[in-house]
Amino acid sequence: MTTPIRLSTSSLKQGRWSEYLIRFVLGGAATVFTGFISSRYGAPMGGLFLALPAIFCASATLIEKHEVRHKREAGLDGERRGQGAAALDAAGAALGALGMLTFAAVFWVVVERNVAGAFIGASLAWLLVSVAAWFVRRKMRFVRRAGRTAGPAIPRSR
Repeated sequence: MTTPIRLSTSSLKQGRWSEYLIRFVLGGAATVFTGFISSRYGAPMGGLFLALPAIFCASATLIEKHEVRHKREAGLDGERRGQGAAALDAAGAALGALGMLTFAAVFWVVVERNVAGAFIGASLAWLLVSVAAWFVRRKMRFVRRAGRTAGPAIPRSR
């Protein structure tokens, strides 16, 4: 049985205000940089930069740091947990980038005919590709996990 996609705000309480400030500043800087690229080299080039996860680097390092801190407060090392949490965030960013690239491609193809239709179609394409990619990744994780536990039985020595 698969878990439905849901929104959880509980992790917002675990962050520090400085972490959110860093994300805000780096996200804003990425947006300004994208605007500069767009004004200098044109909207198509700027659009390519918009498809990139703007605050991924800050997010990944902050997630790792937060998980390590959380585990250390519990008396554990936490390095492996922090790396795993950052890796999971990276996988989500890759899936999100795939959805954004789909949005950009559909919008680019349809915008000449109808701007509103392009936006609606690109949004639906983004949603479908992102959710489908999430389900495929989740299914692959379960298949890999099942493959590791379904290996040949090793007899125990007495």
